[in-house]
Amino acid sequence: MYSTDQFRVFTGAPADRLLSRPRRLLQEGRTEEAERAYEALLASQPDLRQVWLEQFTLLRQSGRFTDCLALAERCAVHFGEGALPATLRGAALVELGRFKEGLAALDDAACQDPNLGLVWHEAGYAAWRLGELSRALMALDRAFALEPHGSTLHLRGKVLRQAGRYLAAEVAFEGAAEAAEFSAQRVTAEDEIRITRRYAMFPGSRPETLPPIIRWFGDTGAIPLTGTVGDPPVEADLAAAFASLARRLGWRFTVVVALDAWEGWYDLARALGVPVAAAIPVDPMAIPLIAARQAGAHPQWAAFAEAPLTSGRGLSLALRQPSDVPTADVIARLDDAPARGINFGAATEAAEHSEGRLAGRVLR
Repeated sequence: MYSTDQFRVFTGAPADRLLSRPRRLLQEGRTEEAERAYEALLASQPDLRQVWLEQFTLLRQSGRFTDCLALAERCAVHFGEGALPATLRGAALVELGRFKEGLAALDDAACQDPNLGLVWHEAGYAAWRLGELSRALMALDRAFALEPHGSTLHLRGKVLRQAGRYLAAEVAFEGAAEAAEFSAQRVTAEDEIRITRRYAMFPGSRPETLPPIIRWFGDTGAIPLTGTVGDPPVEADLAAAFASLARRLGWRFTVVVALDAWEGWYDLARALGVPVAAAIPVDPMAIPLIAARQAGAHPQWAAFAEAPLTSGRGLSLALRQPSDVPTADVIARLDDAPARGINFGAATEAAEHSEGRLAGRVLR
């Protein structure tokens, strides 16, 4: 479905004038008010199909898939069993995991209006969710031929990346970036380009075939300290491995900022030849190593992890990285994933990658 960030708030078109208020509220992050504004329009302008689409998108982006299905049924009551209600119903069913029913609804929509680009866009999304990548690409190609749209290019890039076709995926995301009318669209496409280039470091493989900690690098740019076959090292060995990596890459820190009371940080500081502190130095020329046994355990972890990104100096290290908290720049183990042996080769390549988190960072 096409997001409301694809539409201008203020235009001369009558429909866009009506939609300007909920669009503005949504762009300002006032989701509840935007939903009420869309509902008011559905009550006063129920024949305006764009209102149904944008309200559906709002509910979908909020993860309210049952409400999406209810909205699709309301649409069918108003318009009858046409292509638009069938498309909304199919998209909602796919999000609910009811793929067979969802695809049947989308097939019905395509039979009723084979020239509706949105039907084929949603069919491509459904096939992608099912892992039927060739089918997804064919549907998206038809969608784009009927209605050239940046969202379709963006989804096509994701399908191609999942297939391991990284160069083609990058081309699709570049097309989405060039087609963007708004900064949010362009930023999102550029982020996907960076992710794709990181995955391209592993040619001949699909993202799903890579170890979870390597996929974490692909998705976030964080440097994996482990990832090879072998016995998982203990925490002291992980800290020593980081010191060895720092020496290999010529990193020179001025202080270790320890976010917990683990004695191993003092051993790491001695190996690096720097003192230990509990807070980031105020000196703008400092190059801090912010160290935590577990990312997110410190109550101000998000601020500490963000500091090197903001200043462009130093980095953050976590020996354990949960998947639901802001990532450290260098991680040793990914929670909920099998522990692996130290991998200096992958860590070195990731640290030096032009699209990694450390690109342009002052580390010496």
